[in-house]
Amino acid sequence: MEFSIDRGEFLQSLAPTQGVVERRNTLPILANVLLEAKKDLSVAATDLEVHIRRHCIAKVKREGAATVGARKLHELVRELKPGEITIRALENQFLEVVSGRSRVKLVGLPATDFPAFPHGDAKEKATFTLPAETLATMIDRTLFAVSTDETRAHLGGIYLTSNSDALRFVGTDGHRLALVDQAVKEAQPIEKGIILPRKGLAELRRLLDGAEGNVEATVSPNALRVQQGSVELVMRLIDGEFPNYEQVIPKALKSKVVVDKNELLSALRRVSVVASDRARGVKLLIGEGQLTISASSPDFGEASEEIEVAYSGESLSVGFNSRYLTDVLAVLPDEQRVEIGLIDDASPGVIRAEDDDSYSYVVMPMRL
Repeated sequence: MEFSIDRGEFLQSLAPTQGVVERRNTLPILANVLLEAKKDLSVAATDLEVHIRRHCIAKVKREGAATVGARKLHELVRELKPGEITIRALENQFLEVVSGRSRVKLVGLPATDFPAFPHGDAKEKATFTLPAETLATMIDRTLFAVSTDETRAHLGGIYLTSNSDALRFVGTDGHRLALVDQAVKEAQPIEKGIILPRKGLAELRRLLDGAEGNVEATVSPNALRVQQGSVELVMRLIDGEFPNYEQVIPKALKSKVVVDKNELLSALRRVSVVASDRARGVKLLIGEGQLTISASSPDFGEASEEIEVAYSGESLSVGFNSRYLTDVLAVLPDEQRVEIGLIDDASPGVIRAEDDDSYSYVVMPMRL
């Protein structure tokens, strides 16, 4: 194998592989990136749960394939000067990288040991197609609420359902729940919801950062395949039953507070400085036209702040984990007002952007 490629193009192809390869793994080959030179060059990486591959333009002088440490190759190419790089496979699995006066040989492993990239059915039709920016927003608004508890695998991803004209993403860790609906055209219904893994979605989100155009996604019995430009990503679905999330969403809210999003977020961040490191509890005291946020702990002190809100009704006091509130406010649009819907101090609260029913965030209260 031998090919020449622009250093910038090669670096752009190696970048998406860095989050996929595992730092610690039982199979050494999973720490490597696969380079396949045919009509063009493809760069692939996998941890067996997430597979990613990017096709790029290269001058192929001799076809072939080779694998080499993903992180070392990325570090090397990042330090090379701009210009053309020549890469060739040598005997004993060595890979030579030549750029100007620089010549480096890296140790590799046999390409035949690299796991095969999952191939889809050429006749399969995309389950849904979305603008990259729209899909990125859906991930941003739900992924932060997903559980990181490895013992609760069924909560370790986003639950995806769809009908012919809408997609729904749901994420929860048992203490909070984020739900977003998105209208789509001519989507293929997913009869039974699927669970997309947290890592796969995190890697997909990185790919979508700054991306333009549409993303095509296809659901198969055990995987989701996503195509965005020259990059293809396949993630293995989580096998498990997602909880009946609809039963925890309050159907009738007694009180609704409307407040400026940025003002509320800033106040929460200031007040929560003195909250307990473990519970991070803050109390919201809602009165006529005013919201008082307070927190106290024997170790750090106490703090309170008043902000103006649109509210008329009986006074209500409720406690929440401050991080659960700041997390959702951070992903909502700036310079927009948010609605906080409440029933009482023992029932879940619901946060939405004002005049936007496509997104709901449910958070459980805490005793303070």
